[in-house]
Amino acid sequence: MRKIIAQDPFTRNDPGIPWDQRGQWPASWVAARRLPSPPYVVAYRLAFVLPQAATATLHVTADERYELFLDSERVGRGSERGDADHWFYETYELELPAGPHTLVARVWSLGPLAPYAQLSVRHGFLLAAEPPLTEALSTGIAPWEAKRLEGYSWVNPSPAWGTGGNIALSAAQFPWGVERGEGDGWEPVEVVERAVGRLMALEAPPQHLLRPATLPAMLEVPIRVGRVRHVSAPSSEEVSSLPIRAEQALDEPEWQAMLEGRSSVTVPPHTTRRVIIDLEDYYCAYPELVTSGGEGGAVRLHWAESLYEDGRGRHKGDRDAIEGKYFRGVGDVFLPDGGDSRRFDTLWWQAGRYLELLVRTADSPLTVASLRLRETRYPLEMESAIATGDPDLDATIPLMVRAMQMCSHETYMDCPYYEQLMYAGDTRLEALVTYVMTRDDRLPRKALRMFDASRLASGLTQARYPSRVRQIIAPFALWWVAMVCDYAYWRPGTEYVRELMPGVRATMEAFERWRGSDGLLESPEGWNVTDWVPEWPAGIPPEGEWGRSGLLNWHLALVTRMVADLERALGNPQMAEHFGARAREIADAALRAFWVPSRGLMADDTACQRFSEHTQCLAILSGLLPPAIEEQVGRSLLEARDIARTTIYFSHYLFEACRKLGRVDVLLARLGLWRELVDKGLRTTIEAPEPTRSDCHAWGAHPLYHLFATFLGIRPAGLGFSAVEIAPQPAALRRLEGRLVHPRGDVWVAMEVDEEQIRARVRLPEAVPGVFCWGSRRVPLRPGEETDVVLPRAQG
Repeated sequence: MRKIIAQDPFTRNDPGIPWDQRGQWPASWVAARRLPSPPYVVAYRLAFVLPQAATATLHVTADERYELFLDSERVGRGSERGDADHWFYETYELELPAGPHTLVARVWSLGPLAPYAQLSVRHGFLLAAEPPLTEALSTGIAPWEAKRLEGYSWVNPSPAWGTGGNIALSAAQFPWGVERGEGDGWEPVEVVERAVGRLMALEAPPQHLLRPATLPAMLEVPIRVGRVRHVSAPSSEEVSSLPIRAEQALDEPEWQAMLEGRSSVTVPPHTTRRVIIDLEDYYCAYPELVTSGGEGGAVRLHWAESLYEDGRGRHKGDRDAIEGKYFRGVGDVFLPDGGDSRRFDTLWWQAGRYLELLVRTADSPLTVASLRLRETRYPLEMESAIATGDPDLDATIPLMVRAMQMCSHETYMDCPYYEQLMYAGDTRLEALVTYVMTRDDRLPRKALRMFDASRLASGLTQARYPSRVRQIIAPFALWWVAMVCDYAYWRPGTEYVRELMPGVRATMEAFERWRGSDGLLESPEGWNVTDWVPEWPAGIPPEGEWGRSGLLNWHLALVTRMVADLERALGNPQMAEHFGARAREIADAALRAFWVPSRGLMADDTACQRFSEHTQCLAILSGLLPPAIEEQVGRSLLEARDIARTTIYFSHYLFEACRKLGRVDVLLARLGLWRELVDKGLRTTIEAPEPTRSDCHAWGAHPLYHLFATFLGIRPAGLGFSAVEIAPQPAALRRLEGRLVHPRGDVWVAMEVDEEQIRARVRLPEAVPGVFCWGSRRVPLRPGEETDVVLPRAQG
C-alpha cells in the first residue's frame, strides 16, 4: 500500500512551461477555516464515487502530522520528519472498487507543545492524486471539507521533556465516527497555497519544499504482551508518592485476563484502581483503550522505563523489582462519557517497560474491555549473527539490538522516552551499529542528509536535527563529518558521498575561525559537551567552555586527518594535501601545548594539570603522534589511575584506541558494565553510569559494532566495502563465529584460538577480495570462496 519513490512525480509537467512555474504540483495545500493558534486537531474529509474500479496513486503530507483513513480503515501515517526544505510526503497505491468511498485525514498542529523534533511551516493538509484521479481527489481541486475536532486538551510532558504534549481526550466532546467521515460541522476547506517540489519562483514566502519520503513505513504491529504485577485501591489519584506494597495488593486476576483479551473488567461506582503492568521488554507503542460506561470517570495510562527506589525519582536499582518502589511516568488521560465501546487512542506513541493504568469512577460503573498496544519503530532487524563462546557476553547482544530498535524511527533518536531527538554524536555510533546489523542503509543516509541540511551560517551543523529548538555542539559537527567518512567505507555510494563533500569541507573550514596564531583551536561557542564524566560540569572537558582544550584540539586533528584520507580515496589529491597539512599543523600545536613527558600523557588543559582517557584516545586515533610518543601515551592510557574515565558513550573511542594498541583485553574487561546491565534486569542499554536518567540509549549499543569489527576484526579495506580486511583480536575469547551482512552478501568467519594456533575459516561474497591479518602476517582471501587459515598464535 505504501510505496517508496525516488523522484518528484510531477516533474513531467515541467517541460515547455515558464521557468518560474516549474516544480508546481496539480494540487494545493488546504486548511480548515477560522482555526485558532495551535494546539489543535483537524479532520479533513472527501466523499466520492467511482463509476468503475481504479488504482489510486496518492501523495500525502500534512503540517504537522496526519493519519489517513480510507472507508474508516487507517491507510498510513506521516509525514516523515524533516524540515521546511525537506518536507516529506508519503505515496500510497490503493486499489479502489467501483462505488462510494470516503477519505479522511486526522491532522494535528501542536505549536509550542510539539515535540522538539517536529518542525512546522504552517498548518495544512495536502493530497495530490496522479491521473486519472487528479481532479476527483486532489486537495485544492476536489470538494474537500474540514472541521476542528473537539475534545482534545493537553498534558504537560515535562518529566519526558522534548517529546511533545500528551493528550486528555474527552469522549463527551469528541465526534465519534470521524474516521468514517460521519457527523456534522463539516465546512469547505480554504486553499492555502500551491504545492511545490522545487523553489523556482521569483519570490517565495516560507513554504514546504516537497520531497518523497526516504524511509519505509514504520513498523506498526499489534502485540499482546504484559503481566499484571500489582493491583491496588488508592484513596486518591495522586499515587506517584505512594510506594508499591505487596500487602496492599488486591486479588483481581480479571485484569490479567483483560490484558490477554480473555475478558473485560468492570470497576464499580466511586472506586479507584491502580494497575501496574510489566511489559517484560522495552516497547515503543501506540496504546488503544476500549471502554463502556463510566460517565464522569477517568482513565490515566502512564508509561515508565522502570520504577524508582526513592520518591525523588533518581535511583532505580533492579529493573525487575517493583516492591517498595515508586512509579513516576508520563502518558495520556481518557475521559469516558458513558458510551459503549469507546475506542480511545493517541496521536503519538509512548515508550517504556512499565504501564500504570489508573481508573477512577464516578456515579457509574466503567467497563475496561481491552488495552491493546501496537509496537512501532523503524523496521530494523538483526540480519547478522555472532557467538563469542562467552554466555555472559552473548547475553548482552539482545539488549544492544533492542536499544537500536527502540531508538530507530523516522530518524535515529538519542532515547525514545526523553527528547526523541537525533544528535550527531549519538548518531555516528548508531550508524556504525546499523552497518553491522543490516544491509538497509536508508536511515544512515537520511541522517547524513538531514545534518547536512542543518548547517548554519557559521558553517557548523546543528547538534541535533530536525529540531525546532536550535542547539550548537561544535564537537558533534565533527562527528557528523566522521559519519560521512564511515559511510564512504561501509556502504557503496561514492556519488552520494561526493554530494556531501561540499558540506564536509564547509564544516572543516568553519573551525578555522577559532584557531589562534599558535595553531590551537580555541573552544568554539556553544555547548562543547563530550561525555558525561562526573567531574566535568555539563559534560564539558577542561577549558572546553573557554580556553584551549587538549581534547577538542585532538578531536579536530583526528577528523581533519580522516577528511584528508577520504579526499585521497575519492581522487582529490589537492584537497587531501590541504587537509593533511592542516591536520599535521593542529597535531604539532597540540603536542607543544599538551604533551607532558613526565606523565606520558596529553593534558586536557594548557596548565597541564588535568588528564582524561578521552584526550589520549583521540590523540592515538589521530595517527599523528610520533611513534615513541604514541607508545608512551598508549601505555599511560591503560596504566594511569588518576585520569578521567570514559563513560558509556565515549568508551567507543577507548575501544577503538585499544584495538589500535593491540590491547583488546582492556576492552573485554570494560565490557563488564554491559554484563551488569543484564544482572540489573535491563532490556536495553543505558545512557550513563548509574544513576542513569535514560534506560534506553542506543549510543550504548556500540559494543555490538566491536564484536564484529574488533573481536572478529571485520572491517572495510576500500571505499564502499569493495574489499575486506579481517584482523581479529579475540583477547581471552577462544571461539568466535560470526556472519556479517555485506552489501554484496555475507562475510562469514569461524575462528578458534588455543595456546599454539589460531585456526580460522573465512567466506567472502562474490567479487569481494580480502585479506586476513594476524600480527604481521597477511593471508589473501579469495572472493566467493572459503579459505582456511592456520597460523601460530604468537603474532610475529
